[in-house]
Amino acid sequence: MKDEKDEILFEVISKLDKKIRITRKYWHKITFIKHPSMKNKEIMVAETLENPTEIRQSKSDNSVFLYYRPVEENYNAVVLKHLNGEGFIVTTYVTDKIKEGILIWKK
Repeated sequence: MKDEKDEILFEVISKLDKKIRITRKYWHKITFIKHPSMKNKEIMVAETLENPTEIRQSKSDNSVFLYYRPVEENYNAVVLKHLNGEGFIVTTYVTDKIKEGILIWKK
């Protein structure tokens, strides 16, 4: 029997045309361990993936992408790993500035 925490919390097609999904279990890890301030921000994260204002590629790992979207005076950053046409969320947080990286796409 499948654990309900392994259920997909949400799935979107990102601006770079990748299918991105996250399980309830991993979302729980992000919101309770990594970045508690992101609790109940699933819609904001999905919107950042679907309609970012900027996407950057990590300088140290070319499979890691950072999607940004303004939130009040800050940005929602969603860090993804792209593999085989799909992707998964590594983490997400609110930041006051866009990190360095290779600019891939800008609105």
